[in-house]
Amino acid sequence: MIKVDLSGAKSFFKGENPDYEAAARAHETLVSGTGKGSDFRGWLELPSRMISGELPRIIETAEKIKSRSNALVVIGIGGSYLGARAAINLLKPVPDENDVKVFFLGNGLSPDYLCDTLKQIGDDDFDVNVISKSGTTLEPAVSFRIFRELLKKKYGDRAGEHIFATTDKERGALKSLANSEGWETFVVPDDVGGRYSVLSAVGLLPMAVAGIDVSKVISSAEKALKNMDLRSPENPVWQYAAARQHLYRIGYGTELLASFEPSFRFVGEWWKQLFGESEGKDGVGIFPASVEYTADLHSMGQFIQDGPRNLMETVVRFGSEAETYAVPFDEGNADGLNYLAGRDLGEIGKVVADAVRAAHVEGGVPNMVVEIPRRNEEGFAEMVIFFELACGISGYMSGVNPFNQPGVEAYKKNMFKMLGKPGT
Repeated sequence: MIKVDLSGAKSFFKGENPDYEAAARAHETLVSGTGKGSDFRGWLELPSRMISGELPRIIETAEKIKSRSNALVVIGIGGSYLGARAAINLLKPVPDENDVKVFFLGNGLSPDYLCDTLKQIGDDDFDVNVISKSGTTLEPAVSFRIFRELLKKKYGDRAGEHIFATTDKERGALKSLANSEGWETFVVPDDVGGRYSVLSAVGLLPMAVAGIDVSKVISSAEKALKNMDLRSPENPVWQYAAARQHLYRIGYGTELLASFEPSFRFVGEWWKQLFGESEGKDGVGIFPASVEYTADLHSMGQFIQDGPRNLMETVVRFGSEAETYAVPFDEGNADGLNYLAGRDLGEIGKVVADAVRAAHVEGGVPNMVVEIPRRNEEGFAEMVIFFELACGISGYMSGVNPFNQPGVEAYKKNMFKMLGKPGT
């Protein structure tokens, strides 16, 4: 099970402990459905729903795609792609030789990025998984229109066989189009917001195509939900949620999510949306940012160590690596590193992480450590459940609705007007 280490933050608590009574109330509000946004708590049941619902068909569809295509183009933005991309980058950062390559489009409007992706696909056979609740969000809708045309040119009347739409169960432009064209569809649950949807078909189909064991992900998530329902300060979810809220109240308004694993990068992006959309409203909220160590220690390290003292730091560490690699001995020792010869790179990395933690705490940055047992399917599932629960509890502790996003629509009004959309 995930462990949380608050020893690097306790000296900043100013003689008080995190408010675990408030965490208990927020946890009860979350699971009982008595708080704001309670209609969007379906993610608490997603693992069991998927097991008895779409999971077998997701796996079957993934096998079909893998049997005939070299690439899958996933079209979506925000929660429609970040979870899957986080999982694939974390668990399959280097595809196996025969793996399907997964490309992510629809999360921007760059013609250069689009054309660079098309060059990578080349003449390969490919399928498209378009993910959108409505089908009218500008960025993915434009990308999907482009790829529908490309599929028609490549496959003619069979183009529709290569399109899989993950969308609303009954309504919306994409669902209507899928019904009229006969595309296979999967469901974005009505009671699950996009940022909480990674354990639905939204995330599971791309993950399965990439070669991730999604059955193991879902069964592990179901187990994690039960384990993390513990109503006690021993619950690591309470520890993290209560500690970050306590630090926020005493002036630490920015949280850095850090990891020493480069493949963790898109987990950081997923985490930023999860907490940013959930907590940043009504004039309050912890600003979520992410850094990649040790690389960012040589770019952002100065700011973190000596800049404004409003930063708190959460470091995600994995209990053990999948691989080992020893530093070689060099006869000349020109770089002076023979004192490390024979030592495992992972073991050296752990020492560096401890040194960074000590330096940051001494420099005035409260440090929390979230330790995940392994970088594998079970670890990923447990991490998703941990952060989703912590986000819901933390949001309720701060007094906001953690399941809406009223500010997201503000820029769209200006955008559609400036683009000349009829009726704006």
